[in-house]
Amino acid sequence: MHDLLARLPLSEATIAVLINIGLAVLLLLVGIWLAARVANIAQRAMHRANVDVTLSGFLRNLIYGVLIALLIVMALQQAGVPSAPLVAALGAGGLAIGLALQGSLSNLAWGVLLIVFRPFRVGDYIQAGGVEGTVEAVSLMHTMLTMPDNREAVVPNAKIGSDAIINFNRRGTRRFEAKVRVGYKDDLGKAMELIRGLFDADARILKDPAPGVWTESLSDSGVVLVLRAYTKSADTWGAQTDLLRALKERFEAQGISLSPPPQSLVMLQGRPSEQTS
Repeated sequence: MHDLLARLPLSEATIAVLINIGLAVLLLLVGIWLAARVANIAQRAMHRANVDVTLSGFLRNLIYGVLIALLIVMALQQAGVPSAPLVAALGAGGLAIGLALQGSLSNLAWGVLLIVFRPFRVGDYIQAGGVEGTVEAVSLMHTMLTMPDNREAVVPNAKIGSDAIINFNRRGTRRFEAKVRVGYKDDLGKAMELIRGLFDADARILKDPAPGVWTESLSDSGVVLVLRAYTKSADTWGAQTDLLRALKERFEAQGISLSPPPQSLVMLQGRPSEQTS
């Protein structure tokens, strides 16, 4: 190629520039192929390390983008373009893009952290970012939740990361609590024994930690008992509902009254206001 260029009526400087441009193009083509290979190898390595698919795909694209940016700088240097102004221009452009996409970059950063540290997984029932529901999907920008009334909420990851995250079934079990009032004339010991029998009769209520019933307070209308029991996360609402229904039926059968909460009656004195049509 050098001999071919030497036969052309070109100056040595022009020939040198053309050679450098040719080498730059060759470097760019080979570099793009190598960058894709390196990024794909890194992605396969992350898959073998059980890295989340979403995160591994993002990191693969990030590695590829960084390599391409470095490759472009090297190719331009090979072509004779000064690197200092180029680096400054890239830095200024990156700063401008970062300021313009500040909110999106915050969501992206929190998305990476949520995927890496996994405070919740798909299928968990959580409360985060002011929303409560079942996690359907976690992306780099948003987390999708299905709320109890079947509405779908798309919550930005930055809002989730900046707030408390409550995971209701991460440990696999949940505790429910209920309160009942027993009349002062009723046998309190018998009432508590009936409740313990209902605990034992329901296989969904776990024996460890053990369920219990305690006297919480003495109100104006009766003795307040508090019931606490652990179940598997999927059984919590069903077990609580069935327990309260069985408790009411058993108490009625045994002649134990469930006292209503105290109510206040406020009497207001004064002349009614006149209404004009």
